[in-house]
Amino acid sequence: MENLLQIHQSLTDTPKEFLRRGLMDQIDWTERLICIKGFRGVGKTTFLLDIVKEKFSDDKSCLYVNLNNFYFTKRKIYNFADEFYKKGGKVLILDQIHKYPDWDSEIRDCYYNFPGLQIIFSSSPVLRVIEGHDELKGIVRVYHLVGLSFREYLNYKGNFNFKTYSLDEILTNHREIAAEVTNEVKPLAYFNEYLETGYYPYFLNSKSFYRESLLKHVNLALEIDVTYLNQIELKYLPKLRKLLQIICSQVPFSPNVSKLSADVETSRATIMNYLRYLKNARLINLLYSNGDEDQLKKPDWVYAHNTNILYAVDPDNINNRTLRTTFFYNQLNVNHLVKSSEKADFKVENKYDFIVGGKYTEPVDAQSYAAADMIEEGRGNVIPLWLFGFLY
Repeated sequence: MENLLQIHQSLTDTPKEFLRRGLMDQIDWTERLICIKGFRGVGKTTFLLDIVKEKFSDDKSCLYVNLNNFYFTKRKIYNFADEFYKKGGKVLILDQIHKYPDWDSEIRDCYYNFPGLQIIFSSSPVLRVIEGHDELKGIVRVYHLVGLSFREYLNYKGNFNFKTYSLDEILTNHREIAAEVTNEVKPLAYFNEYLETGYYPYFLNSKSFYRESLLKHVNLALEIDVTYLNQIELKYLPKLRKLLQIICSQVPFSPNVSKLSADVETSRATIMNYLRYLKNARLINLLYSNGDEDQLKKPDWVYAHNTNILYAVDPDNINNRTLRTTFFYNQLNVNHLVKSSEKADFKVENKYDFIVGGKYTEPVDAQSYAAADMIEEGRGNVIPLWLFGFLY
């Protein structure tokens, strides 16, 4: 254990650029079992270390450990937690829980046998923390660490402190909100940069290698999160990669499953499964008319999960409409129900229809809204597209 304590101290003492995530304020810290899920590279490890620095500082009763450490090939989580708890430990932070076999039963036993111990752990977005583990129902609280919103990116790049706004606030007061922001910064000066390299925090280390870093994590997500955790044989990885490339070259598109199955050389049923796996891995988004992701139903539309993935996977097929609609869906989908709309691009919360486009875009009727790019401030039901990046 002494070696792990030294690693913890070394990691928390290392000075790094700090980018405070909004999720920090949304977590109920009174919960004893907390799971942080997120795409690899989205910043889960950094977020866990930031929890230590912000909430526990030099408190020796808190310990961060990465389960990639070979120590855990010979030591069980339960036995380790038992020793830590008996020595006064109160908060155990476990990174990459999905790398550890039988993690669910050991975490459950820790929960019931060490009543004064809080466990915070991270996992792949594919891991079914509650759905696949009945013993954890009712005792674990799951949170999703998503990529940076445009607001978070802007705050970091310009050292601002812009707050979030609810969707109703934006719909009602968008002119006033936009005026407050544009009095401090020209948001459009940062917007295209965000669309290309702002969603993942790789730019904190090196913007010049951003695309290479993202491609590496996309491939790792396909090789490990999608194939290994879904028990898919590795020989099918090229088909998954080909499907993702086809999607990124055509999005947004209404999928022709028969054509996709022919192009990827697999069955229609397998294509449907692959779409779901890619969605769960946070590589794509699926849009349905009813808002419910029926496992057997074909989605109305397929999108890349975010605009940065488009630039990494197929930069030669990017256009403004793809970027705009992908950005809008990505930012709204974090906290809102988004469906396909019969008369516009999206229906949000079952009542707001949005069309997304350029600076001259107008609502389809008096009851709908337009999210227009390349405008600083809106008018009426025309709202600047960038402002929807202030929802979280």
